Amino acid sequence: MDNINFKIVTPERVVYEKTIHQVTLPTAAGEITVLPHHIPLVTVLKTGEMLIKDEDGERPIAVAGGFVEVKDGEHLVVMADNAERAEEIDVERAEKAKARAEEQMKASKAGDDIDFARLQAVIEREMNRIKVGKKYRNLPPTQLGK
Repeated sequence: MDNINFKIVTPERVVYEKTIHQVTLPTAAGEITVLPHHIPLVTVLKTGEMLIKDEDGERPIAVAGGFVEVKDGEHLVVMADNAERAEEIDVERAEKAKARAEEQMKASKAGDDIDFARLQAVIEREMNRIKVGKKYRNLPPTQLGK
Protein backbone atom coordinates (compact mmCIF):
# COMPACT_ATOMS: atom_id res chain seq x y z
CA MET A 1 0.00 0.00 0.00
CA ASP A 2 1.25 3.47 -0.86
CA ASN A 3 1.70 5.98 1.94
CA ILE A 4 2.15 9.70 2.57
CA ASN A 5 4.90 11.23 4.70
CA PHE A 6 2.82 13.46 6.96
CA LYS A 7 3.67 16.14 9.48
CA ILE A 8 1.48 18.60 11.38
CA VAL A 9 3.23 21.45 13.17
CA THR A 10 2.13 24.45 15.20
CA PRO A 11 4.27 27.37 16.35
CA GLU A 12 4.78 25.48 19.63
CA ARG A 13 5.47 21.88 18.58
CA VAL A 14 5.28 19.01 16.14
CA VAL A 15 1.85 17.52 16.89
CA TYR A 16 2.16 14.42 14.72
CA GLU A 17 4.74 13.07 12.28
CA LYS A 18 4.40 9.67 10.67
CA THR A 19 3.74 7.78 7.46
CA ILE A 20 -0.02 7.62 6.89
CA HIS A 21 -2.54 6.13 4.45
CA GLN A 22 -4.77 9.20 4.13
CA VAL A 23 -5.96 12.36 5.86
CA THR A 24 -9.25 14.23 5.71
CA LEU A 25 -9.08 17.89 6.64
CA PRO A 26 -11.12 21.11 6.58
CA THR A 27 -9.99 23.67 3.99
CA ALA A 28 -11.26 27.00 2.71
CA ALA A 29 -12.67 25.13 -0.30
CA GLY A 30 -14.40 22.51 1.86
CA GLU A 31 -13.39 19.18 3.35
CA ILE A 32 -10.82 17.24 1.32
CA THR A 33 -9.20 13.84 1.63
CA VAL A 34 -5.58 13.47 0.57
CA LEU A 35 -4.46 10.05 -0.61
CA PRO A 36 -1.06 8.93 -1.94
CA HIS A 37 -0.21 10.44 -5.36
CA HIS A 38 -2.40 13.51 -4.74
CA ILE A 39 -1.68 16.45 -7.01
CA PRO A 40 0.51 19.21 -5.56
CA LEU A 41 -1.63 21.60 -3.55
CA VAL A 42 -1.38 24.57 -1.22
CA THR A 43 -4.57 25.61 0.56
CA VAL A 44 -5.86 27.36 3.67
CA LEU A 45 -6.69 25.19 6.69
CA LYS A 46 -9.94 26.09 8.44
CA THR A 47 -11.12 25.32 11.96
CA GLY A 48 -12.47 21.80 12.18
CA GLU A 49 -11.65 18.14 12.64
CA MET A 50 -8.77 16.46 10.85
CA LEU A 51 -8.93 12.68 10.62
CA ILE A 52 -5.68 10.82 9.97
CA LYS A 53 -5.65 7.14 8.98
CA ASP A 54 -2.44 5.24 9.59
CA GLU A 55 -1.53 1.59 10.22
CA ASP A 56 -2.76 1.89 13.83
CA GLY A 57 -6.23 3.24 12.98
CA GLU A 58 -7.80 6.68 12.97
CA ARG A 59 -6.37 9.72 14.76
CA PRO A 60 -8.68 12.70 15.17
CA ILE A 61 -7.10 16.11 15.63
CA ALA A 62 -8.84 19.44 16.32
CA VAL A 63 -7.25 22.09 14.10
CA ALA A 64 -7.73 25.84 13.77
CA GLY A 65 -6.25 27.90 10.97
CA GLY A 66 -3.08 27.57 8.98
CA PHE A 67 -1.95 26.11 5.67
CA VAL A 68 -1.74 22.71 3.99
CA GLU A 69 0.90 21.78 1.43
CA VAL A 70 0.93 18.57 -0.60
CA LYS A 71 4.29 18.06 -2.33
CA ASP A 72 4.88 15.49 -5.07
CA GLY A 73 1.96 13.34 -3.89
CA GLU A 74 4.08 11.71 -1.20
CA HIS A 75 4.66 14.51 1.32
CA LEU A 76 2.03 16.50 3.18
CA VAL A 77 2.77 19.24 5.69
CA VAL A 78 0.13 21.00 7.76
CA MET A 79 1.23 24.25 9.39
CA ALA A 80 -1.59 24.91 11.84
CA ASP A 81 -2.17 27.87 14.11
CA ASN A 82 -3.55 25.40 16.67
CA ALA A 83 -3.76 21.60 16.64
CA GLU A 84 -4.57 19.17 19.41
CA ARG A 85 -5.05 15.41 19.39
CA ALA A 86 -8.49 14.33 20.59
CA GLU A 87 -7.05 12.46 23.57
CA GLU A 88 -5.17 15.59 24.69
CA ILE A 89 -8.23 17.86 24.74
CA ASP A 90 -9.40 19.00 28.15
CA VAL A 91 -13.09 19.53 27.38
CA GLU A 92 -13.84 21.30 30.67
CA ARG A 93 -10.98 23.76 30.10
CA ALA A 94 -12.22 24.38 26.54
CA GLU A 95 -15.75 25.05 27.84
CA LYS A 96 -14.39 27.56 30.36
CA ALA A 97 -12.30 29.32 27.70
CA LYS A 98 -15.34 29.54 25.42
CA ALA A 99 -17.46 30.99 28.24
CA ARG A 100 -14.75 33.59 29.05
CA ALA A 101 -14.56 34.67 25.41
CA GLU A 102 -18.36 34.96 25.23
CA GLU A 103 -18.37 37.14 28.37
CA GLN A 104 -15.60 39.33 26.96
CA MET A 105 -17.58 39.68 23.73
CA LYS A 106 -20.67 40.85 25.64
CA ALA A 107 -18.60 43.33 27.64
CA SER A 108 -16.61 44.70 24.68
CA LYS A 109 -17.42 48.01 23.08
CA ALA A 110 -19.77 47.78 20.11
CA GLY A 111 -17.39 49.52 17.70
CA ASP A 112 -14.32 47.35 18.26
CA ASP A 113 -14.41 45.06 15.20
CA ILE A 114 -10.87 43.73 15.67
CA ASP A 115 -11.52 42.54 19.22
CA PHE A 116 -14.88 41.09 18.15
CA ALA A 117 -13.23 39.11 15.33
CA ARG A 118 -10.51 37.81 17.67
CA LEU A 119 -13.07 36.72 20.26
CA GLN A 120 -15.21 35.10 17.58
CA ALA A 121 -12.17 33.10 16.43
CA VAL A 122 -11.48 32.01 20.02
CA ILE A 123 -15.09 30.88 20.44
CA GLU A 124 -14.99 28.96 17.15
CA ARG A 125 -11.70 27.25 18.11
CA GLU A 126 -12.97 26.26 21.57
CA MET A 127 -16.29 24.97 20.17
CA ASN A 128 -14.31 22.78 17.78
CA ARG A 129 -12.11 21.47 20.61
CA ILE A 130 -15.23 20.67 22.66
CA LYS A 131 -16.87 18.87 19.70
CA VAL A 132 -13.80 16.76 18.86
CA GLY A 133 -12.99 16.06 22.52
CA LYS A 134 -16.51 14.91 23.35
CA LYS A 135 -16.90 12.90 20.15
CA TYR A 136 -13.85 10.74 20.91
CA ARG A 137 -13.79 10.91 24.71
CA ASN A 138 -15.40 7.52 25.36
CA LEU A 139 -13.73 5.50 22.60
CA PRO A 140 -11.29 2.82 23.70
CA PRO A 141 -7.60 3.64 23.02
CA THR A 142 -7.44 0.98 20.28
CA GLN A 143 -9.98 2.95 18.22
CA LEU A 144 -7.91 6.10 18.58
CA GLY A 145 -4.84 4.49 17.07
CA LYS A 146 -2.93 4.24 20.34
